[in-house]
Amino acid sequence: MRILIIEDDEQLCETLKLQFEHHGIESDCVHSGIDALYYVCQSVYDLIILDRMLPGMDGIALLKIIRENNVRTPVILATAVDSVEERIAGLDSGADDYLVKPYDIGELLARIRALCRRPDTLEVSGTLGFEDLEFSPANLDLSIKGASSPDKKIRLSRREAVLMEYFLTRPNQTLARQLIYTRVWGPDGEVEDGNLDTYIYYLRKHLRTLKSRVRIQTIHGIGYRLEAGE
Repeated sequence: MRILIIEDDEQLCETLKLQFEHHGIESDCVHSGIDALYYVCQSVYDLIILDRMLPGMDGIALLKIIRENNVRTPVILATAVDSVEERIAGLDSGADDYLVKPYDIGELLARIRALCRRPDTLEVSGTLGFEDLEFSPANLDLSIKGASSPDKKIRLSRREAVLMEYFLTRPNQTLARQLIYTRVWGPDGEVEDGNLDTYIYYLRKHLRTLKSRVRIQTIHGIGYRLEAGE
């Protein structure tokens, strides 16, 4: 698991990094809202811990930009202000959870586990699309947009569907292997490294069968990216 800590208190950042390292969690720190945008848009994090008060751009403003750009990474908003109005503002802006400072590291870790405990589940109820590709999470059908022919529609397995949904909600974004493992198999899921490659092979085969323009590109040393082919 990899976490992005957006926090202007450098001492707190170092404390969190040490605690996360002790629990086998990788983390990066950034100390301003403006600088954080670059890190967030790399889409290689399983979770973001976001401070409410930041120099340059406050946490609420940053959170709104994150969600407007379709970044669905879970966000825990941390703040020293404990009021109903603050909690409502944070959650309405796109936060997945809310934590009041000073907080206990044990509680923070529990909230992280809860947010990331979503293996093998589909998040989207409506139809997803990218380029000529269309996917229906309701019936697990992958198809070419507007096509009525049976050979232009494929029923995916549940695991294939979760993986395809993940790509389609983040087109043109490089997804790290560990990030995909966490989303598809869960943060505590036991999975051999080659399993992901096998499912990527299956999805690529389906795309070829449908004669879709969409491709799953290998980003060597990092992971995969869904993009439009030539």
